Amino acid sequence: MSLQRRIEEKLTQAFHPERLMVINESDQHAGHQPEFDGGGETHMRVRIVSSAFTGMSRVARHRAINDLLKPELDAGLHALAVEPAAPGEATRW
Repeated sequence: MSLQRRIEEKLTQAFHPERLMVINESDQHAGHQPEFDGGGETHMRVRIVSSAFTGMSRVARHRAINDLLKPELDAGLHALAVEPAAPGEATRW
């Protein structure tokens, strides 16, 4: 199973989102380091809307997601951009 799919499954099980997008942005980082060609699954963006975030601060939302995905970060996920929202909140996507 791909890292992207594992992240989607974990977020779905933990937060039961109304909307969820996990985007592999690794290719956008090719050349940032000499040995990195942009392949693989090293840079991910999470866009999630869930009622679980209602009443939580932005920091608390980020911590909840980072804590859930700590095994993936420890295993080589280099960058994780997080865009969490509660239902009814404005999003840029």
